[in-house]
Amino acid sequence: MSSLGVGVSPGNVPVYHGSKLKVIDRRVRVAELVLRCLICGLAIVSAVLIVTDTQVREIFTIRKRAKFTDMKALVFLVIANGIAAAYSLVQVLRCVVSMIKGTVLFNKPLAWAIFSGDQVMAYLTLSAVAAAVQSGIIAQFGQTELQWMKTCKLYAKFCNQVGEGVASSLLACLSMVLLSAISAYGLFRLYGDNKGKSSGGW
Repeated sequence: MSSLGVGVSPGNVPVYHGSKLKVIDRRVRVAELVLRCLICGLAIVSAVLIVTDTQVREIFTIRKRAKFTDMKALVFLVIANGIAAAYSLVQVLRCVVSMIKGTVLFNKPLAWAIFSGDQVMAYLTLSAVAAAVQSGIIAQFGQTELQWMKTCKLYAKFCNQVGEGVASSLLACLSMVLLSAISAYGLFRLYGDNKGKSSGGW
């Protein structure tokens, strides 16, 4: 029997063992659902932490409030988290409906759409996290060459909460990368030798 779950009968007629594929498909579907729920939750937590973060400091009788809109990278991160959460929620609903119906697969156009959407979300969250991390490093350590001060010395609470939000976004980003691999598996298996002959779909 080959690794694809295809055996050969005494008459050299291919025999498909669908039970193993059903077990694998079920595990992959559960993993996909868990990851999508995790991404949705982490993205929402990150957005809430960053949006609600604020700190007021009084410097030479001047009151200055630090908020996420002061850093464009954080605005981008919040928007990216919102898009990722909404997209993940839609995909969670699709996964739940598919699992309830018992038959999950989709045709190639839908598989390509899901794969492409996951790729876009992975790159979007990755770029947003990278931009936020770079801004955070400058705020934490400053930039002596440009005479930029260490802002986090003045707004420690603000920076700490932003750091928690960025960490949550980073976990969501890593989960999205893993999810992209799963959706790639779901797509390219349709082009395998056992397409349409296995358990009836993904």
